[in-house]
Amino acid sequence: MNIDVRRAEYSAVEAMRGLYRHDANCQIIHDSALSRGIADPYLILVNGRTAGYGGVWNKYDPGRVMEFWVLPSLRASARAIFRELLAASGATHVEAQTNMPLMLTMLYDFATNIVEENILFEDAFTSSLDCPAVLRRATPEEGLSDGQWVLDADRAVVAAGGILFHYNPPFGDIYMDVPEHARRQGYGSYLVQELKRVCYESGHRPAARCNPSNHASRRTLEKAGLLPCGRLLAGIVKGESNEDAPPRADNQT
Repeated sequence: MNIDVRRAEYSAVEAMRGLYRHDANCQIIHDSALSRGIADPYLILVNGRTAGYGGVWNKYDPGRVMEFWVLPSLRASARAIFRELLAASGATHVEAQTNMPLMLTMLYDFATNIVEENILFEDAFTSSLDCPAVLRRATPEEGLSDGQWVLDADRAVVAAGGILFHYNPPFGDIYMDVPEHARRQGYGSYLVQELKRVCYESGHRPAARCNPSNHASRRTLEKAGLLPCGRLLAGIVKGESNEDAPPRADNQT
């Protein structure tokens, strides 16, 4: 089997990414990296025919493999193909979501010093939280990002958040922030509950993520019906001289 891995333009791998997304059937945390040019695409050829592709960060975590997909007919040779991707790209790190089996297998087969960087959440149930607050769109005068939403209570903003839609369709990534003075009063979970509704009404599936050490955010998401469905892990390619250096954590794309 002749394996050829070469740097390519995004257009050369774009169609295969549709199959990659279909196989995943979940929110892909770093889905936009290749299309935005902050990761480099690699085209994989086997015996002269298109066989798959890979992606390697060139920003945030340069040298880290962040996507890998091969044709189903070649999955038995995935390890050999991935080894050539590592060699061609000079990659030193690998990342993978635990709910994406092919990439997770490559992580465990080729990396060490594996750490957890993100928890991914999916909508698991519909909550019925009640709160004396009103959800509304943020105004430009409030200095918030376009498309953000806020909760008003007692004529004051007690929480703000929104939904990011640049992930793989149909997922929308919910985020929120509650100022210190308004925490532990249920505003955050109520905001997430209402943003889930907004997400569905716009034709998207709610999802979210948080740092593993952010226990407060996790409790807030879970109370609103978003439960863990996967983790983003990262490790160092075995045999690298920088084996003791930990992977960087929690970049936002």
